[in-house]
Amino acid sequence: MAEIPVPDEALIQRLRDPATVRDAFAEVINLFSEPLYWQIRRMVQSHDDTNDILQNTFLKAWGSVENFRGDAKLSTWLYKIAVNESITFLARERKRAGISLDDQEAAIINTIEADKDIDGDLLSLRLRKAVASLPEKQRLVFNMKYYDDMKYEDISEILGTSVGALKASYHLAVKKIEQFFSDDD
Repeated sequence: MAEIPVPDEALIQRLRDPATVRDAFAEVINLFSEPLYWQIRRMVQSHDDTNDILQNTFLKAWGSVENFRGDAKLSTWLYKIAVNESITFLARERKRAGISLDDQEAAIINTIEADKDIDGDLLSLRLRKAVASLPEKQRLVFNMKYYDDMKYEDISEILGTSVGALKASYHLAVKKIEQFFSDDD
């Protein structure tokens, strides 16, 4: 699990200054590439697609860096862009492949089974399949809470959902994953 970096206030100030924004943004890319990569990867599963979405995430962030005022945390802002880019990608892929939302689970599980880029034991493979079987929103919430150990308040800001609804989604996700494991035994 990649830890979410906490940039210092000086970095945010350098992002706001046209004279230092390029170097500051390079530092942002260096700080956030790994945690954003894994957030996206858990959503789309494919290494190549993840790299493309990560690049798009940073391009969008760069394109709107002058609008970042620091009202939200830098990490929250970047995660929101990454999540939105991932959701857009998944929707575009569903449409392109003619896959319904219900069939997406099977497609994701097939991608997991065919993935040669990730080593792992049988238990971690089963967990990836269990998470893939969740509805998209629950999958997002589970990934952010379980893998990234994000606070509900931060997830709420990223997804635009109340903390109470997120807690319910996470609880349901955990129950479904438990059920997946008990059905699999």
